[in-house]
Amino acid sequence: MPAVRTAAGARGVASIPLTAERMPHVRRSADLQRLAPADVEALRAIVPQPGGLLSADDDADAVAPFNQDWMRKYRGQSRLVLRPRTTEQVSRILAYCNQRRLAVVPQGGNTGLVGGSVPVHDEIVLSTQALNQIRAFDEVSGILTCEAGCVLEALDTWLAAKGYMMPLDLGAKGSCQIGGNVATNAGGLRLLRYGSLHGTVLSMEVVLADGSVLELGKPLRKDNTGYDLKQLFIGSEGTLGVITSVSILTPPRPKAVNVAILGLDSYEHVVQLFRQARADLGEILSAFEFFDSECMSLVKTHIAGARAPFETAARFYVLVETSGSSKEHDDEKLAGFLERAMETGTVLDGTVAQDATQVAAFWSLRESIPEACAKDGGNFKYDVSMPVDKIYGVVEAMRAHLGGTGLFPPPADAGADAERIKRVVGFGHMGDGNLHLNITTTGWSPRTEGAIEPHVYELVQQAAGSVSAEHGLGLAKAPYLGYSKSADTIALMRRVKAVFDPNGILNPYKYFPDAQ
Repeated sequence: MPAVRTAAGARGVASIPLTAERMPHVRRSADLQRLAPADVEALRAIVPQPGGLLSADDDADAVAPFNQDWMRKYRGQSRLVLRPRTTEQVSRILAYCNQRRLAVVPQGGNTGLVGGSVPVHDEIVLSTQALNQIRAFDEVSGILTCEAGCVLEALDTWLAAKGYMMPLDLGAKGSCQIGGNVATNAGGLRLLRYGSLHGTVLSMEVVLADGSVLELGKPLRKDNTGYDLKQLFIGSEGTLGVITSVSILTPPRPKAVNVAILGLDSYEHVVQLFRQARADLGEILSAFEFFDSECMSLVKTHIAGARAPFETAARFYVLVETSGSSKEHDDEKLAGFLERAMETGTVLDGTVAQDATQVAAFWSLRESIPEACAKDGGNFKYDVSMPVDKIYGVVEAMRAHLGGTGLFPPPADAGADAERIKRVVGFGHMGDGNLHLNITTTGWSPRTEGAIEPHVYELVQQAAGSVSAEHGLGLAKAPYLGYSKSADTIALMRRVKAVFDPNGILNPYKYFPDAQ
C-alpha cells in the first residue's frame, strides 16, 4: 500500500493512518503483554547511556520516526525505543522481554519497503544504530567483521582506503545498515558479479529471543562443521533473532570501471544482449541493468538535470558495467562486445562513459527511477523474481489487466482529483531475474489496491517466480507467501520460528500469513 499523506505530525514528520487501523485484520496478539512503567525502568537500567532509551512519555517527537517507515506507508504505536551499544545489552533486553512476553521489533536503518522494520501495534523498537563498530579486518583475505549498525556506504568508504569494497551496492546505501541488509538478504546492483549474502557472509553473532548469544560459523572461507545455521538468519527479517555482528568477505576494489548505456527496441533483444554480454565479457561483467522507456520518461520529467544519454528513441535501455584490474584489457573486451551488438542489430544506439563524472551520471539515470516514481504520485512497488525471459511479460500483462479496470490508462477528460493509475513501469537486475514493477497512481484507495493485488502475485506465480526477490516479506507480502511457498514449506518455517522464538516476541505480525 502506498503512502497516504495527511496533516504534518510532530516536527514535520508526516503523519499517516495507523497500520492497525488500515489493516484491522492484523490483530494484536493476546499472548503478548503491554508495556508497564516498571518495564520501562527495568529496561532503562540495561541501557543507561545517554540516548539508550527513548520514551514517548518523555519525548514523543524522538520516538515518532522509529514508528514510521521511510516510504510513509506504515505507522506503528510503539512508546519505547531502545538503542543498545553492546551485544551484552541486546542479550539482557531480549532476556527481559522474553520473560515478560513483551514484543520487540529489531530495526536497522529503517529503509525497508515492506513494513518489516516498524511496529504494527505497541511493540518495543530495538534499534541497532549504536552498534556501529568495526571489530576486525584481515587485509590479506579481505574478511571484514563489523557490528550490525554499521552503515553500508560508511563501510565501503572505510574499505576503499584499504583497496577493498563491500560486495553489495544499494540505492539506500547512505542510510541502510549491514545488519538489516543481512536480515533481509538484500541483493542490489552487483549481485551478478559478487553473488548473494548467502555466499559472502561467513559468520555472524546473533542474540536469540531468550537472550542467548550465539556465534554462527567462523570468519573463514571454509567451515564445514555441522549445520550452517547462519543461513537461517540471512533473510529472516528479525523473526528468529537479532543479528549483532557479521563477518563478510569483501572483494578487492576494481582498478578499471567502464559503464555503457544502450538502447534497444524489444525485450527479446534485451535478453539476447544479456546472453551475449555474459559470453563476451565474462568475469569483468559486474552489472547488467534494464529499464523501459516509461522509466526514462519519468526520470527526465521529475529529476532535475536528467537527460537521455543519446537522441535515438528506444523502448528499452540497458546499463552495462564492467570492472577489472586492467583498463586496456577491459576496454578491448567491451569494444568487441559493443561492436558485435551493433552489427547484429540488437542495439539501436549507445554511449560509453568517458570519465568518472559520466559514470556517475549514467548510474544516476538508473538509480533515480524509484525517486522519479515517487514524485509521479502514489506508488505501488513490487519486487519479484522469475526466469529472465519472462520478466517483462509480467509488466505487459499487468498493463493489459489494468486496462480493463477503468483506471488505466487515465482518460483524457479525467479531472485532477480523479482516481486513476498513471503509469506501469518495469526495471531491474537482469543478472538475477529481479523485476521492480512500479505502478504510479493518484493515491491509495481500496479500489486501486484491489485492481492490482493479488493479480500481480498471480502473474508471478504463473511465471514460476517469487513474490519477493530482495526486499523481504515484512508485513506487506506475508499474506502472499503461499504464492511462492507450499503449505508444507510454510508449516516447516513456522516450526523453525517456534524453536528459536517459542513465545513469539520477535517481530510479530510479519513474515507469515495470518494464522486466522
